[in-house]
Formats: sequence, C-alpha cells, structure tokens
Amino acid sequence: MIALAPLLAALVAFGLYFFYKRWRDQSLLNKPFPEDWLTIVESRLPIYSALSQEEQSQLRQRIKFFIDRKKFYGCAGLTITDEIRVTIAAEACLLLLNKQRPIYPKLTAILVYPTAFRVEREQHQADGTIASGSRGMLGESWDNGRVILSWDDVEKGAGDFTDGHNVVLHEFAHQLDAESGSTNGAPPLRRNSYAAWARIFSDNFKDLDARSISGLKTVMDEYGTTNPAEFFAVATETFFEKPHQLSKRRPELYEELKTYYQLDPRDWHS
Repeated sequence: MIALAPLLAALVAFGLYFFYKRWRDQSLLNKPFPEDWLTIVESRLPIYSALSQEEQSQLRQRIKFFIDRKKFYGCAGLTITDEIRVTIAAEACLLLLNKQRPIYPKLTAILVYPTAFRVEREQHQADGTIASGSRGMLGESWDNGRVILSWDDVEKGAGDFTDGHNVVLHEFAHQLDAESGSTNGAPPLRRNSYAAWARIFSDNFKDLDARSISGLKTVMDEYGTTNPAEFFAVATETFFEKPHQLSKRRPELYEELKTYYQLDPRDWHS
C-alpha cells in the first residue's frame, strides 16, 4: 500500500517549485535590461546594431537569463566583472537566437582565466604509445557543465568579429553539440535532415583536410580538421564571422548551418 503522506508532500513541493520557477522567470522577463549592460553589449558585440529589433530584444532577454542561471568564477587571480559576464553571455546567446529552447541546460559554470591557460593531456603518438604533455589553451568545453575561457582571447574575439576566430562561439558550439549526449559534430537537429547533415559535413570535413594537407587557402581555420566536433565548432565561428566567404566557398555547408541556427549572419555583415 502506497504511503500517501510522503507522496502528497512530494507533490506539494513540486507544485510550489513549479510556481516559484514560473514567478521567477516572469519577474526576470519583466526586469529592465540594465543600461550599463547595454553599453557593454554595444561595445563588445560589434554586430549588435545590425540585428533586427526583434533579435536585439531576444538577445537582451537571453543575456539576463544566462547571467542569472550560470555561475562565473575568476581563476588565477582574475576578478569577475559585469564586463566579463555580459561580453561572454552576449556572444554565447547569439547562437540561441530564433530558437525556443533552454539556455544551455547542461551548463552550470564558466571559469575565466586572465590569459591562455595550460592543461595536462595524454597524447597518442604515431607509434601507438601515449605520452603526457602540457599545452596552452584559449578555451575548453567540458561535459560536466563547465566552460573554461581565456579573457584575453575573449577580448580579441570581440575586437574583430570578421576574422573567423572567436573562442566564445567555438566553445559554446561544443556545448550545443554535447546536448546530443556525445560531442561528435552532430548536435540535436530539429529542422535539418540527419542524412543531409552527415553527408554535407563529412564531404566538407574531407575537403578541408585535403586542402590543408595540400597547403591550399581555406576559408575555415585548419583546426577544423582535428575531428568532426572541432569541424562543427570552427564552422560555427566562420558562419557567424565570415558568412559571405563561407556561403561562397562552401554553399551547402552554409545552408545547413543557416537552417540549424535559424538565421542568416550575412544580414549583419554589410
């Protein structure tokens, strides 16, 4: 026989939490976007003024929720400021425009270092052995709900939104990818065909690898040849920062990304 008291208590607790969450979400939606935050967005996200009014409104709302729900931690002596929070949140939320979806549901914390940080990694050698080594990193995306960033490199990415290099876009593309349960270059798809995605990404990955080996010029950074996950992250950087070049050089890939992200960054880059 089911004990009714514990069950009723659990149902009441769940109901209270549900209504509290709705009240909190509505309160945050109604809260004005701080003027000093808007100044940071306009300064750090050069394409903000090119977004439509609807896109600007969406972005501001998502920034509020991102900063409310995610914890920022300064590492190696770095003090977290609104400049850091808003800059990172603005670029991360740019990937979420025009989508009715949670804001990086698996992400809980962003760790920010003042400059590039070093990590220990086991590396597979050509002879089959494994060697440990230290390497410098601009950012990392972990499956345990964390993103790590170098503030120096975040600033560099914000300073030039046309060079195809943006550590925030890169690492948060990995977060989207990981929502499928595995970071493998195939995020959950709602509008794209999985068959078309697999074919187009595979063909473009192989072509980028071949051009890289041959020393030919590429619109995407050659780091995208590392593996399919890095290819998706690099393709995302290029899509948002060099849309005209990518659409010209890799039109099928561009169209897949346009369908996935549900926007066309060519509208922002005159």
